[in-house]
Amino acid sequence: MNLEAFVLGCGGMMPLPYRHLTSVLLRREGDLFLFDGGEGTQVSLRRLNLRWKKINAIFVSHTHADHVTGLPGLLMLSSQVDRDDPLYIYGPPKIAEYIQSSRQVLDMYINYQIVVKEITEPGIVYQGEDFHVRAFPLQHTKTCVGYTLEEYERPGQFNPDRAKELGVPCGPLWSRLQNGEAVTSLEGETVLPEQVLGAPRKGRKFSYVTDTRYLPSIAEEVKNSDFLVCEGMFEKALAETAAEKKHMTAEQAATVARDGKVKKMALIHYSPRYTDSDLKLLLSEAKAIFPETILSRDRLVVPIEYED
Repeated sequence: MNLEAFVLGCGGMMPLPYRHLTSVLLRREGDLFLFDGGEGTQVSLRRLNLRWKKINAIFVSHTHADHVTGLPGLLMLSSQVDRDDPLYIYGPPKIAEYIQSSRQVLDMYINYQIVVKEITEPGIVYQGEDFHVRAFPLQHTKTCVGYTLEEYERPGQFNPDRAKELGVPCGPLWSRLQNGEAVTSLEGETVLPEQVLGAPRKGRKFSYVTDTRYLPSIAEEVKNSDFLVCEGMFEKALAETAAEKKHMTAEQAATVARDGKVKKMALIHYSPRYTDSDLKLLLSEAKAIFPETILSRDRLVVPIEYED
């Protein structure tokens, strides 16, 4: 099952000619999940030829303009195509008011159901068949949350030779064993899945963190992520500015990734003071602590692979 992250915008505060505002889309087979929607979100969706009308849910970190101003246009555009399924929007308090007031003031024509759910405490906010999305608190100048999408464990590797030894012929019975069902062998014996399956295998984990001051607790929330998208808005020389504005430096983001035993991290939500060529400073400061750091850029695509 494919899992891919698409960075639709990587900038913070204000859009630049070469940098849209923060937004990340996660595609898991036919499911699409949008994390924040700053200005320029629709442009990147179009340029990446993503099927935006199939977005299942939108997860908003907070209601500062650089994270939500791309949403009204996206909601209106969705009325121009056939959509039968509801669109779910999650976020901290005020997100419902923002969506409702935008619909009223802009006199939006909406021909599908929009379900807005405000997050008031940490926990699972979206449940899939074999995964969930969890929200956890961050600390910014207004209520803000981070998110993780975590898949459940998969069955262990199937051992066909062992199945044959136990008298289970190749065919539908193998599929049933792999799906966790007991079967009856040719000799009439009961064969249990654990007799032919290895140890359960870890699912994948994606984490999204922005905007926040550095908190040691974030590392625990994103622990063992296969891919972390984390704000690193400033260089370490501006650590006081970051603390005052309740943002993180690239170095602090790397500390979160290192302490959380993350596999790979992409920095995001850069201050507009940095040109693209300036970002190498943020990257070098982060890589000194967490070598598996990359710079996100608009329309970057990152496949998230299974561990085994």
